[in-house]
Amino acid sequence: MAEVRLVVQSDDFGMLHAVNVGTVKAFRDGIVTQVSTMAACPWFTEAAALAREFGIPLGVHQTLTCEWDFLRWRPLTDGASLVGEDGTFLRSVEEARASVTHEDSVRELNAQVAKFAAEGLEIEYLDVHMGQSATPAAYDEVSSAAGKPFIYGEVESQRFASIETLSDRDADVKRAWLLEYLDKLTPGVHLLVTHCAAAEPELGALHKPGSYTYRWAEEYRLSDQELVMDPEIRKAIEERGIELTTVAAAFS
Repeated sequence: MAEVRLVVQSDDFGMLHAVNVGTVKAFRDGIVTQVSTMAACPWFTEAAALAREFGIPLGVHQTLTCEWDFLRWRPLTDGASLVGEDGTFLRSVEEARASVTHEDSVRELNAQVAKFAAEGLEIEYLDVHMGQSATPAAYDEVSSAAGKPFIYGEVESQRFASIETLSDRDADVKRAWLLEYLDKLTPGVHLLVTHCAAAEPELGALHKPGSYTYRWAEEYRLSDQELVMDPEIRKAIEERGIELTTVAAAFS
């Protein structure tokens, strides 16, 4: 076992077709080792089929928000505190914190876990969409019921030597940042979060011009996709003796 182990995670699988296509390619031909998947999203059924076909290690990307202007998704349950006037999830973590109840959160997140089981998918871990917990205790409760780690939980997150996100960096500095990041990895298990997508027209149709989410549509995802597929990045990982792994393998 290598001293330095790296989990490369791609988020938002199931969100839309472009994300599904890019994520599968990043897993099969790139350095992505596990994929966080959104059960409440419109392309989850395709993501489930692809995961079964290619044996992709999955986590539940627990979802209580929907940030896009034109791509909107609804809860799987009927909790009134989960939605805005249009019946879809609230648009920001701040809105969710102000509205969502613990009871509605637990019921919805359990339904998302159950949807994986209905597709015959094995869950390796749970995490959270948009990086912050709207109702923190709900995530721990659902994780305990599922018998799987919530990797951003207070205890579970401490098992990682570091947790970093590649995505939200300017494209012209992202490669240099990633190479420096690999150079500085210390012994232990590290988590690097990415957001991959194929260059499909739908990416540019997620938001209004000037929306606060615009960089998370095409810019961040396409530059992430390019880097996780880059042979020079894989070569750098191999030359540094870094072992690519998953959460389940690293902490089994």
